[in-house]
Amino acid sequence: MSDASLTTEPNSSPLRGVLWMLVTGFNFVMVTALVKYMGPRIPPAESAFLRYLLGLVFLLPMIGSLRAATWSPRLVAMFGARGLVHTFGVIAWFFAMTQIPLAEVTAMGYLSPIYVTIGAALFMGESLAFRRIAAIAVALVGVLVILRPGFREISPGHLAMFITGFSFGLSYLTAKTLVQRTNPTVVVAMLSIWVTVGLAPIALANWVTPTLHELVVLFGVACFATAGHYTMSLAFAAAPLTVTQPVTFLQLIWSTLLGALFFGEGLDVWVVLGGFLILGAVSFITWREAVAKRRVITPLPHAMKS
Repeated sequence: MSDASLTTEPNSSPLRGVLWMLVTGFNFVMVTALVKYMGPRIPPAESAFLRYLLGLVFLLPMIGSLRAATWSPRLVAMFGARGLVHTFGVIAWFFAMTQIPLAEVTAMGYLSPIYVTIGAALFMGESLAFRRIAAIAVALVGVLVILRPGFREISPGHLAMFITGFSFGLSYLTAKTLVQRTNPTVVVAMLSIWVTVGLAPIALANWVTPTLHELVVLFGVACFATAGHYTMSLAFAAAPLTVTQPVTFLQLIWSTLLGALFFGEGLDVWVVLGGFLILGAVSFITWREAVAKRRVITPLPHAMKS
């Protein structure tokens, strides 16, 4: 049986999955573009706080799930810990957007799944086979291609993106545990609530009164971010990750063009090449995991005969 057959899922629609992933990419590129458009006048923590605060309106349909959930002190503590970690990642991301080009933010953002893979091996006992190690090495080469240490200055924005990737990786690993304990809708809602709470004191410590225009822009960020997560879930439901994951590379192309056309950012071929290496490594890890899972649940040919 070939690997291709092992990664084919019943009732999947690759074309629909790709189309939804294209829409997802557009939504997330609009998020980065609007944050870039905001500029540095509003501090990063305050921008992030207002984005999440305005986005709480989208949680109204989830109130029923929150009421029906079974709560325990341990569960609340896990939500709080995840919210705290995610908070630092969000602040670092908003800060990076004011420091480095859109394309570099997008390319380095692809690192989160690499951190997840390493974290799952270190803290959750998952195996780290040679293929995964090789893919991680390729991703790290991609980072070096983007940063080119010794040939260019590594800015605070680049360091912020490392914090973002690490924080989001830990957040995702915690989410994997939480979805086994409660409704996924609750997991999504609690992240938004806890991040809003976590950002509040940091934002208020250095508050700059936003204009109505800035509030509208940040509400747009919340709308596109929410729409992006929704369409991404539709893409995952329509087709396997092995089909949808490579499509995310278009986000880097769009970010590069957007930065060049509207923000005066130069076209850096090295950033595109580095992003391609990182995403290629992530896509390979995704494909191998899909193959491994299908091998576990797919009976051998002789076992299918009763």
